[in-house]
Amino acid sequence: MRSIPAVAAAAIAATLLLAGCTATPDEGSTATPTAGAAPVNECAESGSASDSVTVTGDIGSLPTTAFQGPLSVDRTERTIVSEGDGDEVAFGDLATIDFTIYNGTSGEQVFSTLDEGGTQLQLTVDTTQYIAGIVNAVACTNVGSRVVAVIPPADGFGAAGGNEALGIAAEDSLVMVADIEGIVPLRADGTEQQVPEGFPTVELDDEGAPTVTMPTAAAPTDLQVAVLKKGDGPVVGDGDSVTVQYQGSIYGSGTVFDQSWGNGGPRTFQTTGVVTGFAAAMVGQTVGSQVIAVIPPDQGYGAEGNSAAGIAGTDTLVFVIDILATASAG
Repeated sequence: MRSIPAVAAAAIAATLLLAGCTATPDEGSTATPTAGAAPVNECAESGSASDSVTVTGDIGSLPTTAFQGPLSVDRTERTIVSEGDGDEVAFGDLATIDFTIYNGTSGEQVFSTLDEGGTQLQLTVDTTQYIAGIVNAVACTNVGSRVVAVIPPADGFGAAGGNEALGIAAEDSLVMVADIEGIVPLRADGTEQQVPEGFPTVELDDEGAPTVTMPTAAAPTDLQVAVLKKGDGPVVGDGDSVTVQYQGSIYGSGTVFDQSWGNGGPRTFQTTGVVTGFAAAMVGQTVGSQVIAVIPPDQGYGAEGNSAAGIAGTDTLVFVIDILATASAG
């Protein structure tokens, strides 16, 4: 079994994403590896393969799992090991899960968020964003449940030719044990705060998506951060993986160059993997908060800007950030 440091663990978990790259606040944006599988949302059902897997241990702890490989199925099977009494996870929800993955051919454990240095995954329950087998195994289960799934290559990494980082070949099925820890709100739910004068104004639509109106004053030359809503959740620490909704626009023109709203939904970033001003706006804030950050070029994309996003080296950026969840990097 591999020992995976926190940063690598977050990167491996990210390989489950189906989305390609966008003009995110990442310092260096690269395409997310495609995991492959037809994007069909359907609640997985139990079958003989998933029923044959033995899982013991408490939810939230590393499971002890036994099965006789190779396991082969035509579609994802999901058996509920223990049923929780929380809300049911629906398609489109943002679910927090711990999961352990095994190679369905060899039986080897290849990854777990419950290993030392691992972090929980905030999973958007949508097969256009995550591989179908994981999504469909988690959907339609109650918070507090532990499930075991057997996932065929077609619903896993088959179309991508396997996953070298996980030691999964194109023809290998996956066995996954997942603990459904919670459902994350899709927008900040904190208490509204008085915003200092001089900041851009923010109006929210019924879904929580912001519209930003810029002031007429010249852009500030230093980083400015204000809390629009104050949440009462955990504090974001330096190095944490933080799940957010966000919108980025250019100070003055108001041009939106990137946002999660209407573009795949919440994203998870490590504070060490985004531009300086974006990280500074998150660290020290509480989950449930919404903040606005006015970021000068030297704490954004620097003198070179980001031509792919239409950002010049002299542009000051405005980010509205809803902080939905945070997980320590170990």
